Amino acid sequence: QVQLVESGGGLVQAGGSLRLSCAASGRTFSAYAMAWFRQAPGKEREFVATISWSGGSTAYADSVKGRFTISRDNAKNTMYLQMNSLKPEDTALYYCAARRGVALTTDYPYWGQGTQVTVSS
Repeated sequence: QVQLVESGGGLVQAGGSLRLSCAASGRTFSAYAMAWFRQAPGKEREFVATISWSGGSTAYADSVKGRFTISRDNAKNTMYLQMNSLKPEDTALYYCAARRGVALTTDYPYWGQGTQVTVSS
């Protein structure tokens, strides 16, 4: 089992940048595919990005492609989401998630508590 803690959220103006981090407990972090999801008020949680256990494979939602970059450092048990050119519609609670096996856009059993990102216009 893995425990996840997100950090790095905050308030930023449109066009700005933020980097989210997700710290994982345990000694088998490299065995997990990881992902970021987000949930805006009144909306369902949606997939943002995913990365394979090695970091060699990534995938993004169309809404963030070209602006967000997912990465991981297995030596530090940490995953990141670099968010550039932020838009007000990126405002949401951002969650990191983990699953054993291949990276998918759904079906993640382990979740963090979330970190709030607010983008002002």
